[in-house]
Amino acid sequence: MAKGKKQKAAEVAQHVSQLGSSVALPTSPEKATLERVPNPHPDKQYLARFTAPEFTSLCPVTGQPDFAHLVIDYVPKQWLVESKSLKLYLGSFRNHGAFHEDCTVAIGARLVDFLKPRWLRIGGYWYPRGGIPIDVFWQTGEPPKGLWLPDQGVPGYRGRG
Repeated sequence: MAKGKKQKAAEVAQHVSQLGSSVALPTSPEKATLERVPNPHPDKQYLARFTAPEFTSLCPVTGQPDFAHLVIDYVPKQWLVESKSLKLYLGSFRNHGAFHEDCTVAIGARLVDFLKPRWLRIGGYWYPRGGIPIDVFWQTGEPPKGLWLPDQGVPGYRGRG
């Protein structure tokens, strides 16, 4: 490895403990550890997108599983979320009881508190519960001027036809 690459790898390693390790799925969102790494381009405005098409949580009343397609868009400042830690955090909702709105907004808010991005939005495209799909959208404000902001690409629920 070149000296610059070794230095960057060491810098990243000081911020992450889960990447490259066998880590059990956290038992709850509160017990999940989000990790971050330095943004190598803090002076640039760009959009990073995470898509979780198989997100699950539990109905807080019935305990039945709920399913969603989540799309998280953010414009980083100093920090990037480390993707394995995000995957484990989202997976920790599997046994967590909360309504769709609570799950969606709580995920967005925790990422904002942790990363302090320039901007973040989350779209929660939930599959029907009781015959009614619920889509939940939250963002921190207006997107930065000049940002290329692609559509989240998830069509509204159409059922079988």
